[in-house]
Amino acid sequence: MLRVTGGILAVALMVATVPFHATTVSAQTKVEPVNLDVVSQIRQEAFYRSQVMSTFTHLTEGIGPRLTNSPSMAKANAYTRGKFNEWGLSKVHDDAFADFGRGWEFSKSRVEMISPRSLPLYALPKAWTPGTNGVVEGDAIAVSLKTKDDLAKQKGKLRGKIVFLSDLRDYKPGLEPDLKRYDEAGLAALQTFAIPKPRSDDMAKRREDFRKSQQFARELNQFLVDEGVLATVSISGWDNGIIRVGGGGSRRAGESAGVAEFAMIAEHYNQVMRALKRKETVRIRAEADSRFTSDSNDAGYNTLAEIPGSSKADEIVMLGAHLDSWHTGTGAADNAAGVAVMMEAMRILKAIGVKPKRTIRVALWGGEEQGLIGSQDYVARTFADYPTSMAEEDSVFPRSLRPRTGPLQRKPAYDKFSVYFNMDNGSGKIRGIYAQENLAATPIFEAWLKPFNDIGATTVVSRNTGSTDHIAFDRVGLPGFQFVQDGLDYFTNVHHSNLDTYDHASEDDMKQAAAVIASFVYHAAMRDEKMPRKALLEEQ
Repeated sequence: MLRVTGGILAVALMVATVPFHATTVSAQTKVEPVNLDVVSQIRQEAFYRSQVMSTFTHLTEGIGPRLTNSPSMAKANAYTRGKFNEWGLSKVHDDAFADFGRGWEFSKSRVEMISPRSLPLYALPKAWTPGTNGVVEGDAIAVSLKTKDDLAKQKGKLRGKIVFLSDLRDYKPGLEPDLKRYDEAGLAALQTFAIPKPRSDDMAKRREDFRKSQQFARELNQFLVDEGVLATVSISGWDNGIIRVGGGGSRRAGESAGVAEFAMIAEHYNQVMRALKRKETVRIRAEADSRFTSDSNDAGYNTLAEIPGSSKADEIVMLGAHLDSWHTGTGAADNAAGVAVMMEAMRILKAIGVKPKRTIRVALWGGEEQGLIGSQDYVARTFADYPTSMAEEDSVFPRSLRPRTGPLQRKPAYDKFSVYFNMDNGSGKIRGIYAQENLAATPIFEAWLKPFNDIGATTVVSRNTGSTDHIAFDRVGLPGFQFVQDGLDYFTNVHHSNLDTYDHASEDDMKQAAAVIASFVYHAAMRDEKMPRKALLEEQ
């Protein structure tokens, strides 16, 4: 039943009054207020006075790709701080996390076949790999270097060569459209919840696999240097002329970064491989102007800012997106879009002059692409973390693979935290939100979405979604949520690819997303109670 009085949309909800994991649950009818006057102001500011594209343009085409600890990332941190100060936000600062590693950047890349015929080969360097120190030429050779035995077999055979490491891969034409939006059937399908299978996680095996993988990567890097390899080339993970590439070498100071590594489009990589299969001599000329910008394992940085609260100022509502990106596009969909939207949501709330009960804090994370490093470090320092082994033999593992030595350790701010909202699935329109199995949050979200049903935001999904920064909160029992978005061509063309550029983003969708998120954040900050929490599985 809907009731509209004095600009407040009230929705009758069933909200649990005891913890989610209690053996008996009593409930009472509560009214979830939605301030339609404020929603109208948010929509007006978001749709008619938007600055989201100005922010997005500067991040993508003014600054460009933002690999963590690169000079461009430092520029992005400075730019976002400047905008937050310009808009009148409080406590604007960079927040250091861990010893992330060396900075790295590249400015030029060229690979070409010079015999048996002349052909430009489209390839780009992997992050954290050294440059070629000028133009190099060498014969291409296809070898497998996946085990220590492979290294032993190739010892003394690779000097002066350009090594092609991947197998030839058959082309598979796409059978679905590149650009995708949810239809009613697609949104309805999201409502199906799959009962989780019993956990079969073998931590010992994961640790051993990680240790072996890291050890072999170090050995391979040093082997390539010692053997005088000029460069290596791998095939892009996607077809259709797209270069999908991440990191190689090593970002850790004191470790060998190997030799220059390129990722090449499949259609050109396969040409070289077929020529080698025909026993032709393939001569390659290559150049990568890549460099490390520091010689130490430096801290990375998140950028934070706030709108201070009033009657509940010590309680926190957060929103965020990761500011870092990979290096070959301009980090547009992944994740300048999310950053621009979250910044715009904060600007909107300041522009319309809201006075939230709770403090609203925005965080722009670093190190997401390397494993949610910035957000997990921040949550561990600020709210809670599981104590893990500090033994020397465990220091080589990431936090997720270190043995836990006790239950969750909560800091004082833990009980003052309300909710975190994240955006990191491209620039597509918000169609709803994943409730992350927090069923008590579902009717609240349904009420908050109601004023945006007319612009496509309609759906609350009970299931989990993962792989981005809200997981840092969720893993320690804090409400953290990611929105359901239209996919556009995020997972067909742009994700971690050289096509992740301005032209693949949707201006109207980002305006819509900023309005929805500004409203969610405002209403979370104005609730009488903090957002309900689900129980930690470890504590049930």
